[in-house]
Amino acid sequence: MKNKKNSVMIVDDEAMNITALSHILKGDYLVYVEKDGRGCINSAKELKPDLILLDIVMPEMSGFEVISKLKEDHATKDIPIIFVTGLSDAEDEERGFNLGAADYVSKPFSPAVVKLRINNQLKILNQMRIIQEISMTDALTGIGNRHFFYAQLEQEWQGALRRQNPLSFMMLDIDNFKAYNDTHGHLQGDVVLREVAQILKRSAVRTTDKVARWGGEEFAVILPDTDLAGAKHVAERIRTSVENHTFSADGKISADGKIHVTISIGANCIIPDRTTGYTLEDFVSDTDKLLYKAKAAGKNKVCTPEPVFNN
Repeated sequence: MKNKKNSVMIVDDEAMNITALSHILKGDYLVYVEKDGRGCINSAKELKPDLILLDIVMPEMSGFEVISKLKEDHATKDIPIIFVTGLSDAEDEERGFNLGAADYVSKPFSPAVVKLRINNQLKILNQMRIIQEISMTDALTGIGNRHFFYAQLEQEWQGALRRQNPLSFMMLDIDNFKAYNDTHGHLQGDVVLREVAQILKRSAVRTTDKVARWGGEEFAVILPDTDLAGAKHVAERIRTSVENHTFSADGKISADGKIHVTISIGANCIIPDRTTGYTLEDFVSDTDKLLYKAKAAGKNKVCTPEPVFNN
């Protein structure tokens, strides 16, 4: 995130204002431009700018109407919005803040003030992102934790519900991990957990795929826009990668070079449908049951809603 520029969307129907604001911001930020409220709403969903500079007085849809729409949508509700306006009425300012505006810039605007107000909001945003990232990261493995997992799965569930696309999800468990810890020690067990996490990250190759440590020796993988056949393919690739991996011993390869573990996987897929009453919690529960079926079937296997397929 340190090397990535923050993005700012300018929304104004006056070309002169767009030109002036773009000149002020170029070089420091990635700048997007929209000339009306409808364009702002559509582009904000797609581009997800870090901040929006929004004019209040625009034809067809006012800035007040635009911010109301943005704050109602899950995809855009957290984007900070600074109103840029020539209005000086305290009631208008109060209305904007009540609708969720982060700040105001008055016209005619000062370039220094515009920069300071934007910088202040983005500084807060970036700090919050760092805190959120830390709170959602598993300290041992460096991948997402259970809190991260639930946030991502809820988001992907809602997206699949809107688009009616398949959503796949798998739960993984390291086989006989307690016995492994008893034999090799908990420090060596930590090495296995970290290296399994890295295998998962390499196997989930798309940026939309998400991996997390569920807890203990259990992990989870979310595969948006993936059907059951695709989930099976990824699950088997993960299972094989773990089985064939030689794990390090306290940072060095073990004396005999043969420290290996296996995993069991429950993989599931669904296209969410509000009319069925089937919930996200049901989906997680059913996937967990598939994992236990894989364990009961002899471990080192992938189990799906279809019969277990062997190695």
